[in-house]
Formats: sequence, structure tokens, C-alpha cells
Amino acid sequence: MKKTLVAQALCLAFLGSAVALPAHAGEAELLQKIEKLATELEAIKAELVATRKKTDSVEKKQEDLIDTVNTAVANNAVAASAASTTMASAASSMAQKTVISSYGEINYSRPTNATNQAQADVGRAVIGITHRFDEKTKMVAEFEWEHAIASSGDKGETEVEQLYIEHELNNNLRAKAGLFLMPVGLLNTAHEPTAYYGVHRNFVETAIIPTTWREVGIGLSGSYDNGLSWDAGLTTGFDLSKWDAAASEGTESPLASIHQEGQFAKSRDLSLHAALNWRGIPGLLVGGSVFSGKAGHATTDFAGNDARVTLWDMHARFTPGRWDLSALYSRGTISNTEALNLTFIGQPTPVPSSFYGWYTQAAYQLWKSNDYSLTPFLRYEQFNTANSYAAVPQGLGVAPAGTEKVTTLGASFKIGEGVVLKADYQKFKLDNNRDRLNLGVGYSF
Repeated sequence: MKKTLVAQALCLAFLGSAVALPAHAGEAELLQKIEKLATELEAIKAELVATRKKTDSVEKKQEDLIDTVNTAVANNAVAASAASTTMASAASSMAQKTVISSYGEINYSRPTNATNQAQADVGRAVIGITHRFDEKTKMVAEFEWEHAIASSGDKGETEVEQLYIEHELNNNLRAKAGLFLMPVGLLNTAHEPTAYYGVHRNFVETAIIPTTWREVGIGLSGSYDNGLSWDAGLTTGFDLSKWDAAASEGTESPLASIHQEGQFAKSRDLSLHAALNWRGIPGLLVGGSVFSGKAGHATTDFAGNDARVTLWDMHARFTPGRWDLSALYSRGTISNTEALNLTFIGQPTPVPSSFYGWYTQAAYQLWKSNDYSLTPFLRYEQFNTANSYAAVPQGLGVAPAGTEKVTTLGASFKIGEGVVLKADYQKFKLDNNRDRLNLGVGYSF
């Protein structure tokens, strides 16, 4: 291309010069013109070379700029990808360390002989948080709302159900400190609505063993390959000075009425607990527990400072095939209440010296299809919240309460493992005015 332009310019210049020469021009003048033309051509060639160099330089700069931009874009993309990966990794790590859980239930009860007392209730809603600081240390917390609304003018409650730190030691040994559930019975530590049969929790593990029963303290637990596990600890206990002899709360559940729940809990007198369970045969659980501690706390001008609360239970559960069979017996005592009950003369609810309860239960998974299952169950239980009283002067005492006997027939319809629909009918032997139909829905995750 460059040679062609030079040739064309040379021809034009030569022709132009030739045309411009007069006819009489001499040979010397012609040579002078040609030399001048050659000089101009050299200048034109030099200018063309310089122009080409500039063009090459500009193109090179453009190519370099494009390469730089492409490199920057690629680097930014890599950086963005790395940042995204880092953020995703951090989010995944946080998700693995912190777990949110929840359970709740809504129920409906319709007394057979008093339909005007039928009611629906948001029994409870619970939010749980478990955070693992490392492979051995974790925090467990549960926050509960009962009966939909909690305020000074309502019957609802807001409470911390659990709040403790647990650390794994060597040889399958674990230590914990804080507010935690007592390892008593079958229900207290596994109380989600998907974990038990019936719309309401059974009476023995509500009236005799308070649910959900928790104390502030320290505990140790261990487990072995042979299926044996144990729990033991030192915690707060009950406060007998809270007993209200004029109210009926004590007859509904003696220990629930004096339970401290970690709220400014009196700790002058501490309590000990221990539990032992064995799961050495697939589907079988056999165990028992005991809890004991003084409940007076050296309270000023209180006649029950020497009183001691003791509660124990034995339980078993067997799940062969589609069957789910369980049984439990629990008995509690409050000793050294003679002097205290003398201060309650004339009141309807003195402190009982003993109370007990037991139940047997059988459930059978009748039908299962994909995520759905239907399990009917039958439970029979007896309980007495005031089986006996300490001796008082003749004529001043209160007669022991009768033993209530309750038969519950119902079914659970599960949707997957997280949702359950429940229905049951309860028949009371001692007070048939309490006979009722119950419906409920619960969830757990």
C-alpha cells in the first residue's frame, strides 16, 4: 500500500513538472527540476514512514489498553468469585454452628357434661437456639410463650425454658451449667407435641412430675457403648414458703406450685439429682431417677425450714415393630411438715406428705403411606396429689384426696416427622364432670 502511494505521488509530481516546463527549457533546468522532485519525494516518503509509525504506536497502545481492561475485568471477576465463595463459606459455617428450632401446639377441649366450657388455646410456642462454639462446647436456649398472651392481666406466661452451656470432656463425659431440664421420667426432656401421644401431656408427668421442670445448677452426664447412660447434678430446688394453703394450685400439682423456675431462686438449700437409663436392646429403654433437697432455705419465721422434697420414678419404653409400649411410676414426699401444717389449720390445702402416680400406654402404627401415618393409642393412669398428710391433732386434719383414674383413647395423624394432628377422648373415674373431647395440632423442628 505504501509503495503504491509513493509511485502515484512520483508520477503526479513528474507529470505536473513536465507540463509546467516551457518548450525552450534547457537540459540543465530539467535536471534541476528532477532533483528537486526527488528531494520532495524523499520528504514525502519520510512523512509516510513517520505517519505509519504513529499509526502502529496508536494501535499498539489500543491493544495494550484492551489487554489491560480484559485483565482487570478477569481479575475483578476472580476477586468477586472469591469474595462470593468466602461469604458463602462464612454463611455455611455460621449455619452449621447455629441451629434454630421450634415447637408449638394449639388445642381444643370440649367437656362432655359442660359444653359451655369448651375452649381453644394456643398452649405454647417455643423458639430454640443451639450454638456450637467448637466441636466440644455449645450453648442451648429455649424461650417459651404460653396461652397466646403474656401480660399482668392475662393468664399467659413468657419464660426461659432452658439456658445452659455444655462442654464435652473425655471418655464420653459431658458437663453443663445453667438452667436445664431435670432428667426425670419419659416426658420432661422430650416434651415436644410430636414426641408424645394425646392432645395434652399425661397427668402423671404433669401433676406428680411437674412439666417442664428445670433448675439452675451444674450437671454431669455420660454414656457407654453398652447402652448405659447416666446424669447427676447439684441444682436449686423447691421453695416451700411459696405454698398457698388457701388456693387449689397445690392439689393440682404439689411441686409445680413451689417450683422456682430460675427466677431469683432461693439457694440456701441445694438439691441433688441422679438418673440412670439403659438402651442395650434395640427399641428398649429402661431407667429411673431420683431428686432430693431441703425446701425451707432458712426462711425467717417459717415453720417448714426442715422440710425435704424427694421425688423418684421408674420408667420403661419398648418399640418393637409398629408397637410403642410404655409405663411409668413416680412417687414424691415432703417430710417434716407437721409444724408447717399447724399454721394452715382451717385452710383447705395443707402440704401433703406423699403423692404418687403411674400409667401404662400402648400405641400401634395402624397405617403409613409415604409421609403420612396414623397411630391409635390407649392410656390408663392413676394419680393422687395428696395421698397422705403428716399427723396433726385429731379433728384438725384434712382427709387425704381420692385417687383419680383416667382412661384416654385417641390417635395421632403425622404429616412427616414435624407435624401432628391429634384427637382423643378422656374419661375420669373420680370426677366425671372432667370427661372431655380434645383436638389438637402440633409441630416440631
